[in-house]
Amino acid sequence: MSTQPTERRADSVAAPARFPLREVLLFGALLIVVLAIYASMGTAYSTRMLVEASCYAILALGLTIQWGYAGQFNAGVMGFVALGGFCAMLFSVPLNDAFWGTELPGELGRVLLYGIAAALLVYGASQLGRLGVPKKLRIVITVLLAVVLYLVVISMLRDVTSEIQSRAGFVGGFGLPAWTGWIVGGALAGGIGYFIGRMCLGLRSDYLAIATLGIAEIIKAFLKNSDWLTRGTATVSPLPWPTPGPSELGFTLARALYLSITAAMIAVIFFLLHRAYHAPWGRMIRAMRDNEISAAAMGKDINKRRLEIFVLGCILMGIGGAALTSFNSLFDPQGYLPLNHTFLVLVMVILGGPGNNLGTIFGAVAVYIIWLMSEPLALFLMHNGAALGQAWFDWQPPGNLDSRALQARVFVIGLLISLVLRFAPKGLLPEQVRHHG
Repeated sequence: MSTQPTERRADSVAAPARFPLREVLLFGALLIVVLAIYASMGTAYSTRMLVEASCYAILALGLTIQWGYAGQFNAGVMGFVALGGFCAMLFSVPLNDAFWGTELPGELGRVLLYGIAAALLVYGASQLGRLGVPKKLRIVITVLLAVVLYLVVISMLRDVTSEIQSRAGFVGGFGLPAWTGWIVGGALAGGIGYFIGRMCLGLRSDYLAIATLGIAEIIKAFLKNSDWLTRGTATVSPLPWPTPGPSELGFTLARALYLSITAAMIAVIFFLLHRAYHAPWGRMIRAMRDNEISAAAMGKDINKRRLEIFVLGCILMGIGGAALTSFNSLFDPQGYLPLNHTFLVLVMVILGGPGNNLGTIFGAVAVYIIWLMSEPLALFLMHNGAALGQAWFDWQPPGNLDSRALQARVFVIGLLISLVLRFAPKGLLPEQVRHHG
């Protein structure tokens, strides 16, 4: 009797798990750096740094799902972060009696109902083909109806919003616990991501990046110019925390409690993503990423799965953006920047390793520490260099060392990403792909 099937089964048995030496060394070095920052900068500052880094880790996990799992390059992370921050503000800010105590909520609701009715009419016009209307005529009717109804509804909305601004300032919030805004922020980001995915996921990767970047700027422009809803550039603060704040517990203890919540969120997200990655669903997503044609030939619904992964990543970005905005206790639409809320997250994923959840968490914390500490370190080096130059060579130091040190963080991040792409193109903790059979 042939022993070939037995040998084949024996070959398919998984090899013993390796000792994670690289992971231990990298996280050990990161721990040493964190302890050094605690010793030099103090507990309050260092704990705040870790809270912000943990919020960025949630954003990075959302991006590594899209880019690392499915190869979808989302250049509009900033827009979903802003949506999460907006919901955190809207649901947690106390009620504005100057708005809710008048007839303005009814007028605003009436305009919103008109907008919904207009959208349904436009959708109905787009379905006239079922009644035998020719395609060209259907398109003309739909476009004309959409333009006319948009002008009518936006005119009515402009009248109501100007009245809101003049009499109440802005609509205010709902006065609910902050965590409700986090949940709704994730849901809103996922909903917007669904519509974006339906339109853009059929595009090639470079065109998808351009489309998502443009949509993020549209979201930011809407929030910045909707003074009646967000106060625009006037900002909204302070935002309540889901935990007791610094006024009740002190800065260090309050931030430590906030850190425990974000750390628990990361642990839950990591566990779920780890299970999904090693499940048949994760293998299917990676198969679509590596060879979409072969996956389609095996009967997989490519468009449906790509939309799933895009929406899931957007949900995490919305939650992370809401947690970050609540912690900063300030909603400023103008403060959402592509450099801080898209490019920085991209660098975190590149450094850690796209597709590796543990590597993404490491990259998020490491890059944020580098981003935050590069300014004081650069300022320290500049002041000492200027002092030595003045003492030895009678140099006159420039008077704008502070602003130059602030720009050093951009140089350091650019240098970091160049070195990583040159010497570790798959990240410091590359994706571990298991080969079956």
